[in-house]
Amino acid sequence: MTFADLHRPGDPFLLPNAWDYGSAALLADHGFPAVATTSLGVAAVHGKRDAAGATMNETIALAAALRPLDVMVSVDVEAGFSDDPDEVAELVLILKELGVHGVNIEDGRPDGTLREITHQRDILQAAVGHGVFVNARTDTHWLGTGDVFERVQAYSFADGIFVPGLTDLATIAEVAAVRPLNVLYQAAGPPVEELAAAGVARISTGSLLYRAALRGALETALAIHDREAAPEMPSIARIMGLLPR
Repeated sequence: MTFADLHRPGDPFLLPNAWDYGSAALLADHGFPAVATTSLGVAAVHGKRDAAGATMNETIALAAALRPLDVMVSVDVEAGFSDDPDEVAELVLILKELGVHGVNIEDGRPDGTLREITHQRDILQAAVGHGVFVNARTDTHWLGTGDVFERVQAYSFADGIFVPGLTDLATIAEVAAVRPLNVLYQAAGPPVEELAAAGVARISTGSLLYRAALRGALETALAIHDREAAPEMPSIARIMGLLPR
């Protein structure tokens, strides 16, 4: 079975996101057929900010470290770590040589805007065709800007589409009819059964597992210190606020 074969609209598979070798190895050991990386987790582990294009070397190093695991790996490469399509293509080829099966490339920018649509198409077109599953992520919902359908149609040549933050089932079904759709798991969002009925092909956890691990660590430390208050799940904004600027 290939990584693309896992994407069955209406029968979504869960793609958990790891942030280091240990977390990926644990997930692989529990039978997940594929594991992805989380850019927030990778960045935070190294004391860097997510989505700032600052962790290309760390991302490549993690991909290399995960190669011995008996699991398919998809790598979050933020916006490609470059605005040059040729450089993004070169990165995809490097990751392919390391045994990576998929990449996630987003159009969101650190300043809260979306990369210009024709430029993003050029980036994605350079990334496809190398034997690596290209998941085209659009941040229209997370950033509250742009038109999701315009972006999805523009990226429809990619292997899959990812719209984090999308929860409306009618919209999900419409997007899923275009290309295999990846949605982000959200506890307050539609249950898995409804996502499946809407045609979703893949559900990923994003930074959730990393943030849950941080909460668990803090909860254990507080318990040892004889404090009873259970900490809340740290938000992405909370973690970003702790990182160097």
